[in-house]
Amino acid sequence: MRRTGPWSADEAAAFLRESTVPVRLACRTPSDQLWMLSLWYEWVEGDDGPELCCATSAGADVVGFLRANDGVAFEVSTNDPPYRGVRGRGTATIEPDEGKTLLRTLLERYLGGTENELATFLLGADREEVRIRVSPARLHSWDYTDRMRDVSGADE
Repeated sequence: MRRTGPWSADEAAAFLRESTVPVRLACRTPSDQLWMLSLWYEWVEGDDGPELCCATSAGADVVGFLRANDGVAFEVSTNDPPYRGVRGRGTATIEPDEGKTLLRTLLERYLGGTENELATFLLGADREEVRIRVSPARLHSWDYTDRMRDVSGADE
């Protein structure tokens, strides 16, 4: 994996592990149109390298799009100043989310648990979930903390 930007591999991985904004994932439709969506993710550093892992409904449009063309681009960045984040590109694979294991992990990560109406809906027995695994080929970090110091309150 090629990495560029001001952050070390460890710093970029720490940002991706700790950040709880959704990943913005871009892909192509079967008619070669661009498509972008936001998904909850977990950054996993496994034996085969790091991955962004997302869960979604097996019937979601993006599942069909990724089966037709597995190339993706992605970005995880802060929504408030000072802006910083990680973007990249890679390939996506789709597999069943057996027992909705990843979905449960993401509900804990983003909502703090499964005791809420959204979790009840998403974990329903009639809903099939899949795991989207994004294997990055390139990562680029950026951090505008220094240049935005006077507008972001970073000195306080």
